[in-house]
Amino acid sequence: MSFFFKPVKTNNAGDEQLLTDYRESGDLAVLGRLYEKYMPLVYGVCFKYLGDEEPAKDAVMGIFEELIIKARQHDVKQFRPWLYVLSRNYCLMQLRSGKKMETVNLDDFMEFTPILHPDDNNREAAMKALENCMDKLPGNQKQSINLFYLNEKCYKEIVDITGFTLNEVKSYIQNGKRNLKICLEKVSG
Repeated sequence: MSFFFKPVKTNNAGDEQLLTDYRESGDLAVLGRLYEKYMPLVYGVCFKYLGDEEPAKDAVMGIFEELIIKARQHDVKQFRPWLYVLSRNYCLMQLRSGKKMETVNLDDFMEFTPILHPDDNNREAAMKALENCMDKLPGNQKQSINLFYLNEKCYKEIVDITGFTLNEVKSYIQNGKRNLKICLEKVSG
């Protein structure tokens, strides 16, 4: 991986202070210092999902642009895991918009263990199978999965939107993913 970042040791207490400073001041240099610590992580996530160096580099910059807004909108308790999810969701949205879909397996897209391996000949069938399986989910699971994966909402936002408890949201997402996996395995097997 030849990229323009060197790993930096992270300090969670320092992260929280930098994030607080950025929220209070709006100073992009402060946010830049915080983000710089995690650029290798963000690049790794982007490279994993996008599968190519140049789109991954572009995504790292695009994520920073989103971070400028989202870091002030969300109540972030732990920056590193939150940034990981933001990065993953950004890449998934890039894939969903069709920018790199032709090079990605459906199992990578949905973060499941290998269940489908669509090639160019059956990609449409695999996406149709996913849609059909989504339609079979109970309403609460389907709603939670759509909000989390497709609309990039965090657990707290889903709680606010749906009125579910935090534990219910986590359970609906976990059970929904499991049910999707089972359904897709039946279709492919």
